[in-house]
Amino acid sequence: MLNGRNKNLIKQLRNISSSNGVDYFGIADLSQAHNAILEQGGSYIASFPFSISIGISLLDSIVDLLPQRDERAVKVSYRHHVYDIVNLRLDLAASIISGYLQQSGFKALPIPASKRVDDERICASFSHKMGAHLAGLGWIGKSCLIITPDYGPRVRWATILTDAPLEPTGKMQQEQCGDCRECIDICPTRAFTGNPFKVDEPREARYDAKKCEKYFDSMEQKNEIAVCGLCLFVCPYGRKKKI
Repeated sequence: MLNGRNKNLIKQLRNISSSNGVDYFGIADLSQAHNAILEQGGSYIASFPFSISIGISLLDSIVDLLPQRDERAVKVSYRHHVYDIVNLRLDLAASIISGYLQQSGFKALPIPASKRVDDERICASFSHKMGAHLAGLGWIGKSCLIITPDYGPRVRWATILTDAPLEPTGKMQQEQCGDCRECIDICPTRAFTGNPFKVDEPREARYDAKKCEKYFDSMEQKNEIAVCGLCLFVCPYGRKKKI
């Protein structure tokens, strides 16, 4: 049972997030995924008992142009707004939230929105998708992206790890992709196996990240702006508001 101080802390964190343009806010108890977190990020990352997930929804006007991504203007717009600008907004919000937590007497570690720490496994020190999933903000789809009920996968995420005694905002949502294969079929590298998410299975059971890596490398070797995002574009949960 949370006391009044901690309830007020959560309220303040929500307010800070909202005032910094954050669309999604969720808190997760990380004890249920301790082993996976330890394996990916090491003992320090795994020492934090809670995570705060923040998400910003992407502009449909940019995502909807992805089928024309061979056009340089589309690539420039997508790379700039969806990656550079949204990642910066998330990182700034995560830094502000972390600073507030520290001033309140707690430890806080912001995990960058899009920074890899392991080139071999192609991963960050903590999985934003896992944090958002544990916080009840969506489910992990066949594309290995978090699928939110209202914006589908058209959301980018950042995470703050903390020892503040926070109350989780929800439970993991059940996968609701059903028989849909749109993300699988549209993938130019055939990186997805189509297997549904299972907590006890590694990412490789669903997704071959190295195929995507090679695809992006091949574009960069041609001095092209590396952009794909077709699995994000095609998901019916992201497109349903326009169908």
